[in-house]
Formats: sequence, structure tokens, C-alpha cells
Amino acid sequence: MKKYRILYEDRDIFVLYKPSGLAVQSARPSMPDMMSMLRSELMERGERGARLGLVNRLDQPVEGILLVGKNEKAAADLNRQIQDHIHTEKWYQALVCGKLSPKEGTLVDYLLKDGRTNTSRIVPEGTKGGKRSELRYETLREQEGKSLLRIRLLTGRHHQIRVQLAHAGAPIAGDLKYGAADAGQLCLCAFKMTFLHPRTRERMSFEVEPSFPALSTAPE
Repeated sequence: MKKYRILYEDRDIFVLYKPSGLAVQSARPSMPDMMSMLRSELMERGERGARLGLVNRLDQPVEGILLVGKNEKAAADLNRQIQDHIHTEKWYQALVCGKLSPKEGTLVDYLLKDGRTNTSRIVPEGTKGGKRSELRYETLREQEGKSLLRIRLLTGRHHQIRVQLAHAGAPIAGDLKYGAADAGQLCLCAFKMTFLHPRTRERMSFEVEPSFPALSTAPE
């Protein structure tokens, strides 16, 4: 299995790239996960005092950027930033089956998680347990019945992007759980993140290239 990649590191934070298929955390000792690998790497370096705190999470089939605090103070500050959505921005790219109209807009839905099946679904506003979910999208390219979208996530709900796009008629390619017909890699990447450094307050921004095939720039 491909290992994670360190994009940036200092005494307070890690910025990491997680490949598709690697679990962030796992309840089963037999299943490798990124946080266990990271702790093992620190032990191999002789850095045994770090108290790692995961700041954002990605589903196992989703690739992209993860932020980890290396001490309790840094992790707490970054978690506050993630919760208030003021100083952080989380951007995704998704290859979807179909097209969205209009080509740029905002999706607002209410999602209800089913812990038994590990899925979420759209429910009417006011449904007990339903949580308001919002994202903004922009269509970058369209070709052969597929669209490449850039998405800014404005809330952080379980499977939010996958559920909202499927409900809008454009399931993510490779997402058999929520209605895509094609098998293969789930084509969703957390490709950009911005935040304030927890110690220096410097604004930081990181980007990666999605590993799934991009659409050509030629018109359909």
C-alpha cells in the first residue's frame, strides 16, 4: 500500500497527503492506518514525546490533505479553526457522472447519518438528527458525460460531498455506495487547505494534484 507523504512539518504541525485506500485511523490492529504509520515514523526518529492530534478526517477511499497537530495546544487551535470555518478553507476536486445546472452554485441540504449502515441520506428540514449541510461548487470541465468540479466545503458532515452530489444528480465516479455506475477509484480529492499556523498565525496554504485522470480541456 502506498504510504502517506509529508508535505510540511515543523514543531507544531504536520501537513500530510493521504492516498486513496489508506485508512486515517483503524479500530482493527491488522489494518494499517495513517496515524499508526506516522507514530511509528516518529518513534523511528527517536521523537517519542509528540502528542499527535488529528484535525480533519477523510474517508478511506478519499485522497488528499490532512492536518495533524504535534502537541495538544496546536491541535486544539486547529480544531477550533476547522469548526468556525473563518480562518480555514477546505477545497476538493471531484470527477462526477453527469452535469450540474447551473455550472456554478451552492447546495444546501439536511443530512441524517445511519450509523448501522455507515451511510448518510438527505432528509427534510426539521427531521430529528438532520444536520444542515452546505457546499459551493464550480464546474471546471465537461467531457463525455462527466464533469470535473471544484468544491469548497462549508460544513463537515458524514459523506457530505458524496451524498449531496448524488442527490443533485451527479454522483462521484467510482462511488458505488451512492449511485455511480462505474467501478474503480473514488474520484474525490481534498486538494487544497488553508489555515492559520497555530503558533505564528501565519496564513498557510497547501495544494496537491488529484491522482485520478483529469478531463481534457478540449470541448465536448
